[in-house]
This record gives sequence, structure tokens and C-alpha cells, in this order.
Amino acid sequence: MRNSLFLALTIILTAPALADAAPVISVGFSPSENQSALLVVLSAINGAKRSVDVAAYSFTSKPVAAALIAAQNRGVSVRVVADEKANSSSYTAVTFLANQHVPVRFDARYAIMHNKFMVIDGDTVQTGSFNYTASAANGRNAENVLLVKNAPTLAATYQTEFNRLWNESGQQTSRYSEKHKGSGWPVIDLPYLKLLQ
Repeated sequence: MRNSLFLALTIILTAPALADAAPVISVGFSPSENQSALLVVLSAINGAKRSVDVAAYSFTSKPVAAALIAAQNRGVSVRVVADEKANSSSYTAVTFLANQHVPVRFDARYAIMHNKFMVIDGDTVQTGSFNYTASAANGRNAENVLLVKNAPTLAATYQTEFNRLWNESGQQTSRYSEKHKGSGWPVIDLPYLKLLQ
């Protein structure tokens, strides 16, 4: 009787912990009247505590770049690997992030590096068709986002792929740092200045 009572009590007390371990899934769409894809992406970044690794095909979204800078400013490790050809313009969010000292690398190994995912805190994955662009967020394109939290095994698989992409890619450095080196002025990509206001 005592063993049965102990077993029942153990199950009751551990059930909430086991329930918390189940993956939590959120989805977003663009365009959407309900759950916007951009809001799912931003909530994932804003909830990061330790790390955000981003693999991006095209990256021009000011809100996503601003959220990554805010994460870095609160002590979160942020890294970005992006397709070189889709982000070679001097006025992309990738350039802005590099100018803000976010580690950025360009992948030129493939015809296109078409990944669109984030690995957050080693247990969360955001993926889907959503490019980190204004066109994806404003409804010009039809896009989807899938966010899976509390999924360390899934996150580890995506982290392995991110690390592979990171290791095969070339580093992007600030394009404006030499011009302003030693001037005391922050290195800021002017088209993205409004992000900081």
C-alpha cells in the first residue's frame, strides 16, 4: 500500500514537469488576419535568453534586424549566415547587423543558400517559407512560419546544420568601420538609423 501511494504521489508530482517538456508549436502566416508570421518571428527573438542563430536567404527586414540588435544588447549571442548573392547590396539588414558587430557570414557555396530558420537557446526552432524581408512581412508574398519550442532534439539537428553552413561561409565585416575607426562615432549604416530611434 505504501509503495502504491508513493508511486501515485510521484506520478502526480512529476506530471506537470513532464507536461512542460512537451513541444509547444506556434504558426503564423503572411498575410494574416490572426497570427502574423512576422509577430511569431519577433516573439521568438524577443524571448531568447542565450542565443539566436539565423540562417537566411534574403534579409532586408528592419524589424527583424532591430530585434536581433536588441537581443544582442541584452546579452544574447547572435550569429547570422546569409546567402551571399541575395545580400550583396550595401543596404541590407545583414550589412546593418555586421556594422553593429553581430557576427555575420556569407555563404556563396551554392546557387542559392535558401534556408530560412533560427535556432534559439538550444531548444527552439523557427522555420518556414518566411524570408526575413519586408515583402514577406507586409503581405506582398504568401508566407508561413513554424515555431517549435521545448524541442532540444529538433534544435540540435538544426544547430548542426547551422554550424555546417557557418563553417563553410566567409566572414562579413563592417563596411564602414575603417572610415570611422578611431573617430568615436558609432558605426551605423544610415538607411537603418531609424531602427535605433
